[in-house]
Amino acid sequence: MQIRFWGTRGSLPAPLTAADVRAKLVAALTEVQGRSLETPAAVEAFVAGLPFSIRGTFGGDSSCVELIDGENTNHVLCDMGSGARRYGVEMLRRHGPDNPQTYHVFMSHTHWDHIMGFPMFPPAYLPGNRIIIHGCHAEIAGAFHRQHGAPSFPVEFSQLQAAIEFVVLKPDTTTEIAGYQVTPLLQRHSGDSYGYRFEKNGKCVVYSTDSEHRTEQSEEAERFARFFNNADLVIFDAMYSLAEATSVKEDWGHSSNVIGVELCQMANAKRLCLFHHEPTYSDSQIEDVLHKTRRLEEITRAETPLEIITAYDGLTVTL
Repeated sequence: MQIRFWGTRGSLPAPLTAADVRAKLVAALTEVQGRSLETPAAVEAFVAGLPFSIRGTFGGDSSCVELIDGENTNHVLCDMGSGARRYGVEMLRRHGPDNPQTYHVFMSHTHWDHIMGFPMFPPAYLPGNRIIIHGCHAEIAGAFHRQHGAPSFPVEFSQLQAAIEFVVLKPDTTTEIAGYQVTPLLQRHSGDSYGYRFEKNGKCVVYSTDSEHRTEQSEEAERFARFFNNADLVIFDAMYSLAEATSVKEDWGHSSNVIGVELCQMANAKRLCLFHHEPTYSDSQIEDVLHKTRRLEEITRAETPLEIITAYDGLTVTL
């Protein structure tokens, strides 16, 4: 099983600006002083040695994550933020316009940053494609319909050519969908959101974004620890610092890197992926959060190490 990230920002897209790119160039050229880069190979080696925040970017698209299983011809997505546009373009490039595909989409919730990519999702405009949108909100179909048509968009939902279905799932109930055992869990967020546990062939990935955790509620922590139990990968909403999550941004519906480490350690999860990045954070700030989270894991580790990574647009994780 592989997990590919097409959008990792929270709340709204946050693309790089010209000033951001210039700052990266200045930082890279500062590092190059005193070095000899006379061949393409030397240049490549130099760039590879730069911090990721200089040589790359964590990205600017909002939530969209793909689950890839070589045994399964169905395509599986979590959320349809703005990253869904690039994913859809790639699917057309890979399969062509005359080779219909089936897409299963699991929605955490229907806030705009998680559905805004659907009107720009190319497979929705091609006959023969089948798009099955799964979620636990009774109003999920209405949310997708409302963002199409005047005054918000020039194309009515009824004009889409793909066969589009909406399936309402029952929380805490495991269902086999697209070859996976899928279990949704209710999370604390305005209007409710749902995490998903996907299991197949002895591998498990948990997608848990837009979820606020109260550190003083042990029963709630234990409920999520059971949900994360022995997961190979937990994709976790770490939008805020612990100080923000427990003070000025309390009740905003998001969590912190610190809580992610605590819950994954309780659950004996193998890998924690920080996700749903704060849109005002620069690449260097996100990288700094990663370093601090890894240090926290080291000093709180009991026995088994917990691997810590940070999602970026284009990252592929193999389980």
